[in-house]
Amino acid sequence: MISWPRPEGISFPDRYHEAIEDITGLIRVLVTREEVHLNVPNANYERIVRAFLRARKVPLRRVSFHHIRTNECWARDHGPAFVLRTRRGKTAAAIVDWGFNAWGGKYPPYDADDAVPTRIAEELKLPVFYPGIVMEGGAVDFNGAGTVLTTTSCLLNKNRNPHLRQGYGGQAGAKTRVEKYLRDYYGQQHVVWLGHGIEGDDTDGHIDDLARFVDERTIAIGIETNRRDRNYAILQKARHTLDKARDQDGRPFDIVELPMPKPVSHDGQRLPATYLNFYFVNGALLVPTFGQPARDRQAMAILQRRLPSREVVGVDCRALIWGLGAIHCFTQQMPRF
Repeated sequence: MISWPRPEGISFPDRYHEAIEDITGLIRVLVTREEVHLNVPNANYERIVRAFLRARKVPLRRVSFHHIRTNECWARDHGPAFVLRTRRGKTAAAIVDWGFNAWGGKYPPYDADDAVPTRIAEELKLPVFYPGIVMEGGAVDFNGAGTVLTTTSCLLNKNRNPHLRQGYGGQAGAKTRVEKYLRDYYGQQHVVWLGHGIEGDDTDGHIDDLARFVDERTIAIGIETNRRDRNYAILQKARHTLDKARDQDGRPFDIVELPMPKPVSHDGQRLPATYLNFYFVNGALLVPTFGQPARDRQAMAILQRRLPSREVVGVDCRALIWGLGAIHCFTQQMPRF
């Protein structure tokens, strides 16, 4: 699921037309492997986007359009979180509609984004669960066996759910309550907490820029070799925390180190460029690239060795990252049900 950006949005100031070229490149790769559901405001937008994609030779056979208005384009955070339940060989799906407040109220308005999961549930005729707290998709990553990986700087930030601190022991109490929400609404057993996110990340530290599960027992993390770079200390601390972390069964993780791209900036602003913002598709892994051939190839080669049954595919994100996100931020997976 992808939400097409609007030119009047705030995500890509002065670079909207470049960004939608990157987005088109991403969709071109996605449709070779799975269905793509595009959120657009109305029928006129659908006509415009269809024409744009056709002109760039994107096959539309596996593209579906939903007339759902959004404020911005980051479907990972405002999109529906799908959950599945299997009983007696039958699988049922539902949607969890977490609250969304534009990363701590940074970019109002966000009312349309906040309504997206329920709108999708209405179209797909799925039940909806409402936890009643703010939670973004980019803030959590899962190993598929009961463990969720996240950061304290985001999920325990006062700008997300300040009421969780009140009368419940401050940050420690909030941490306990957030873990319960993750268990109750995502079906998880165990939470691994890291600290802060990387430089340039305006989400207060989303995990999908910092460290990600590659499989049930393996976590990939970015490593900065330049000691003068602000990411150096952040990533070293996260790496040491992962050395001590355990999975839902008490076993240590296998840690894989990826290089960080050379710093990517625009008009003096540091952007959160990282190879960790990858996205699993059917039979492949899509990895953001930043026009840095040596480092791009190195990161992809490391991931390819770890995922021999998948094709690791690079997707140019040099314009998309100007919106402070990349492939994982821009997409929200939808299960077969």
